[in-house]
Amino acid sequence: MSQTILIIEDEVAIAQNLCYALATDGFTPLHLSLGQAALDLLQSAEQAKIALIILDVGLPDINGFEVCRRLRQFCQTPVIFLTARADEIDRIVGLEIGADDYVSKPFSPRELVARVRAILRRQQIAGAAPISPEQVPERFELRAEEARIFYFGVCLNLTRYEYLLLKTFIERPNFLFSRAQLMDLVWTNASNTMDRTVDTHIKSLRAKLKLINPQDEPIQTHRGMGYSIAQA
Repeated sequence: MSQTILIIEDEVAIAQNLCYALATDGFTPLHLSLGQAALDLLQSAEQAKIALIILDVGLPDINGFEVCRRLRQFCQTPVIFLTARADEIDRIVGLEIGADDYVSKPFSPRELVARVRAILRRQQIAGAAPISPEQVPERFELRAEEARIFYFGVCLNLTRYEYLLLKTFIERPNFLFSRAQLMDLVWTNASNTMDRTVDTHIKSLRAKLKLINPQDEPIQTHRGMGYSIAQA
């Protein structure tokens, strides 16, 4: 069955090229020009039909970064940003607010389609390997099918990368991950993300966990080596 790719792009020529490239590769493209229209669509029953979102940063009504922030409150569909700006800080912001990839204009439509396929393939692989209950620490409840994690019965309010980072720890309790390993597993294809991003997300995760249970410190730091999560 053909997968639907939502393109949120106000430049008609770019949208048409993308639609053609995606359709040629077997996808079903769906094009919208405004961020609010896309948010309305994604909050409807149509969300389930969307496999991936290609989102332009420079939309005429709502900045693409803001669109991504809003949709991450209710939707975990993969997002690839398109932007005319190639500044490193923009790439970091885009990835840290929940995007899966970031492509600067001008770009090759064929390369972008390849990135779409790579993200969907990783998602399919992840969904094909359910986690057995004995692998999950008792203090955590991982609901991968809902992209939610509960901590002592409380649903955590996590960003996309906080969720992916904590999920990685929960799936392998007591395993020591180096920063490089976490970058490869969580920030896949985010080539311009720096090592300190891991430390920043660890800090924010600890703060959210401590609000729920100040006495518990599940994320362990191994100086000069990396991080692990302690088995409860």
